[in-house]
Formats: sequence, C-alpha cells, structure tokens
Amino acid sequence: MAGELVTLVAGIIGVGVLAQVLSDRLRVPSVVFLLAAGFLLGPEVTGLLAPEAFGGGLSAIVGLSVAIIVFEGSFHVRAERLRAAPAATLRLVTLGAGIALFGTAFAVHYLLNVGWLVSFLVGALLVATGPTVIAPILEVVPVRDRVGTALDTEGIVNDVTAAILAVVIFETIIAPETSEVVELVGLFAQKLGIGLLVGLVVSGAVYYALRYVDLSPGNAPQNARLLVLAGALVAYGGAEAIPGGRESGIAAVATAGIVLGNADIPYEDEIESFKGDLTLVVLSFVFIALAALLRVETLVALGVAGLGVVAVVALVIRPLLVFASTYGGQFTFSEQTFMSLVGPRGIIPASVATLFAIELRAQGLTEAANVLVGTVFLTIFLTVLFQAGLARQIAEKLDVIPMRVIVIGGGKVGCALADRLGDRGENVVLIEEDVETVENARNQGYTVHHGDGTDTGALRSAGAENARVIVAATGDDDANLLVAQLSNQRFDPETVLARVNNPSNVAAFEELGVRAVSSVLATAQAMDNYVERPALADWMGDIGEQGDVQEIEVTSDDLVGESIRELGPQLPSDVIVALVARSGETRVPNAGFVLEHGDRITLIGDESSVTTAMSFCNPS
Repeated sequence: MAGELVTLVAGIIGVGVLAQVLSDRLRVPSVVFLLAAGFLLGPEVTGLLAPEAFGGGLSAIVGLSVAIIVFEGSFHVRAERLRAAPAATLRLVTLGAGIALFGTAFAVHYLLNVGWLVSFLVGALLVATGPTVIAPILEVVPVRDRVGTALDTEGIVNDVTAAILAVVIFETIIAPETSEVVELVGLFAQKLGIGLLVGLVVSGAVYYALRYVDLSPGNAPQNARLLVLAGALVAYGGAEAIPGGRESGIAAVATAGIVLGNADIPYEDEIESFKGDLTLVVLSFVFIALAALLRVETLVALGVAGLGVVAVVALVIRPLLVFASTYGGQFTFSEQTFMSLVGPRGIIPASVATLFAIELRAQGLTEAANVLVGTVFLTIFLTVLFQAGLARQIAEKLDVIPMRVIVIGGGKVGCALADRLGDRGENVVLIEEDVETVENARNQGYTVHHGDGTDTGALRSAGAENARVIVAATGDDDANLLVAQLSNQRFDPETVLARVNNPSNVAAFEELGVRAVSSVLATAQAMDNYVERPALADWMGDIGEQGDVQEIEVTSDDLVGESIRELGPQLPSDVIVALVARSGETRVPNAGFVLEHGDRITLIGDESSVTTAMSFCNPS
C-alpha cells in the first residue's frame, strides 16, 4: 500500500511538471492540462487514481496544499501596488466582488434549485479569478498597463478575500445550529479573529528570525526559504488546533502572507522563487484530487442549468461588475469589454472547493458536495477554455493591444511625451527614480515604475522586453546614453530614442548608433517653423485633436504593386500619402510610384481618416 502511494505521489508530481512545461510552451494556463490529466487518471476513465488511494489523509493533504496556495497569493498583496492602482481597480475588489458574490449566488439558487447557503458558498468561491490564470494571459496579450494592473490586482486580492469568505459560509453549512444573524456575525468574527491573531504571531516570529537571527552564513537563503514555508504551515495548523478555530487556518496563512509580503525581509527573491516551485507541486495534488472527486453524473445532473450558471457568471455578471467598477475612469469601452470577457477562474475555487467537498461528503452532505464540485469545475473549465484560450483573439478583435513605449524620466519632457502618445492610444510606462516625482506623476494618472532606468532589472520590470520603443528622456546626457546602450544590447526594441541636452553631445550619441534628439535644436526648429512655416507649425501643434500624421508598414497583398495614383481613391478623401520609406531611403512619391511589401508610408490627414487608412494599408 505504501509503495503504491509513493508511486501515485511521484506520478502526480510528474504530471504537474509536465503540465507546467506544456503551459509555458503553448501559453495556456496549466489548469487546463492538470484538470484534463486528473480526469483521465480518475475513476471515470482509467481508474488509476481514486480518493480512497490516500486513505483518510486526503483532507489533510488538500488542506495543507490550500494553505501553501493561499500563502503564495497573499504574499503578493503589496500595499504599494494597491496605492498605485487606479480607483477603478479598488472598486473591482470591493463593489465588483460584491456583485460577483450576490449575482452568482442568485444564479445558482434559482437555476440549480439549491439552498441559499450552498449558493453563496459557490458564489464566494467564484469571486476569485486568480493570478495563476491571469498571468499567462497577460504574458500573451500585452495590454495597456492600466488593464493589466486591474486584472492582476483583482486576481491577487480576490483570491484571498474569496477564500476567507467561503470559510465562514462553509462553517455555517456544517454547523446548522448557527442560524441567527448575530450568531453568524459572531462566528465570522471568531474565525477571522483567531486567524488574524495566529497569522500575526507567526509572521512576527518568522520576521524576527529572518532579520535578527544568524541563519547560518553558508546556507542562509535556503534556511530562509524553509523558515517561511514552516511559518505558513504552522500558521495553518496552529489556527486549526485552537478550540473554536476550525476552518480559521486559511485566514491565518492569508494574514501571515500579507504581513511578510509587505515586510522588508532578506532573501525575498529566493523565497518567492521557492514558493512558486512549491506551489506547482501542491497544485498538482489539488487539481488532480478535484478531478478524481468529480463524477460524470455530477456534471450531467447539472445539465442545461449548470451551463446556464456558467453563462450568467461569464456573460452577465462579469460584464456588469467590470462596467460598474470602471465607469467614469480611464478605461476605454474596448478595454472594458476585454476585461468583461476575460475572467477565468482557477486555483482558489478549485483547491478550496476540493477541501470543502471532502468534508461535506464526510458529513453526509453529498448533494451539496456534488453541486459545489460540479459547478466550480464546470465554471473553471469553460472560462479557462474560452476566456483564457481565446484571450489573444478577443484582444485583437477589440484592438486593445497597443504599442508599448518605455520612457525613462518622469519629468516635464517625459510626461509631455506620455501625454501625446497616450492620447493616440499607446501604452506608455514611465520609469522614474525620484520618489516625489513618482507620486506626482501617478497622481496625474501616469503609469510609473519606480526604479533606476540605467538598471537592467528596472527596465525589465517595466516591460522593456515587450517594448517597441524605449525613450531616454532624463536631463542627464550620461544617463540617457547608458539607457540607450542597455536597451539596444539587452532588449533590442524597434526604436531607441535619446534626449540630448547638450547639442555638442549629439555626434557622440549618433556614433554609437543611438537616435538622438537635441532638446535645444528641437526647440529652435519649432520656433523656426513658426517664423517660416506658421500654417504647418499650427497644424502640427494640433496633431491628436484635429489632424494626425502616422507611419505604417504596407502589409496588405492587395496594395503591393499598386501605384500611388491607384491607391489614392481607395483611401479616405482627406488623407494623402506624404512619404514612402524603402531600404533606408525616404522620398516624396509621385503618382506613378509603385508600392512594395514592407514599404513604410507616412499618412497625413484628419485624425479619424488616418486611422481608417492605417487599417486599410495594414489590416493585420
């Protein structure tokens, strides 16, 4: 029996690693592969895995796994991230979470005809989206930072709050004598209070040990990782062991994770990496255990009503909460629609549902367990399959993938450039080292990454690997030159621009292959334009309001081989092709100039007409 269990555990770990490899390779959340593998290994297909294989220890294994998963999620709930998030993001985790909870509960109650407590338990679990399913989407779909931050923060925060709320509702289900509102409030306070107390005590002890105890000079990082892991498990087990503290362990590990995640602890990077790897292992247990608990008849029993619940959750409740939370903010309608259609469920609903289902069945509440597991599984699978799997296509259809521009320097020049690019829909991220400047820029609505722009790590954290354009716009020529060199060598964007404050340094920049813009010469040229070409200068000053100038690559096969004379009637009447760049040369084309694939044409005209012409010339 012991040998079979060892083989089973090793197999599950192997499947988990394979699922993660496939996930990274195919850019699909690993939950898809884990659920599919668990279902195939479960009693419904091959029968290689059954809950009985773990004896009576399955509940304990899943409980400890949930503790590690919740600790991992809460460790990433950073105070500075919440402070930097726009107001709409905070509404997503408050107003939006409330809409999700009550909306889902009503859908489950009326469509599946189950009691209110079970309905609210399902509703609480399905509040959570989760970073483990959102992060792979954001890697594949480089949306604007305000969209990515909103989705990421929503997933991280709701993971924790959904788990704690679900614990209270679950405790009420298994303790039916607790029915009065006062008793329910008291039970909530008791569970939360015990969890908070234990979590604070344990996190305080771990923090003290990490900061003030010599953890061995040779193995300090390793000992720090093990100490944090032990702290998470002790917090969970300690809270569960206290009289009256049953089911308060999740609140304890969530508290410990939040406190340690926001504390200045040593070896933080090593700890985060270790937790990520460990979470992969425990996720394998949780998801495969969930699939093993699932029976086909459970899904069949849900029938059309179960599909109706998923449809309401994904297509009614999700859009409602997103539009209500983001109303009046910076989000465009297309961005709101994208966020509405991308809300897959994952880790927390699956893991906590598995834990609760085991205990509900042990208490004889098989019907409640079936509804819980069936509804959660169906929602996870369908939302991950369609919302996560089609996220890229949805984003492209809604045109929410902008050009990413990294601007180093959050001063007046950097912010002015961010304004102009942002008005045209580009995704602009500022990097600024001065704390006061960062706060001022964030208060004005800019997306700002706090860090040193001459540091490769800061550039990478701001998204330089996915940037098409990097601009060094500080007031220090030496810093701008270093940023430009690092960007070319490490990230290879399409364009690197550098602000040159001293005109005599322009030649030095250009000798190193850096495209330089002298602020002195640019100012003089602008003034010269107003003297010699006032009409053009006035028009250029209104770009983004009345007129626009855009450069686009010709990718439409229908246009290759056509002359400018033939192209003209196909474009909006108030757009002209002013320039064509080919093989490093730029010219003003005459009517007989024939276009080739890869030509870059400059379009001038009315803003909306230029946008239409761009789509025509470059339909991809």
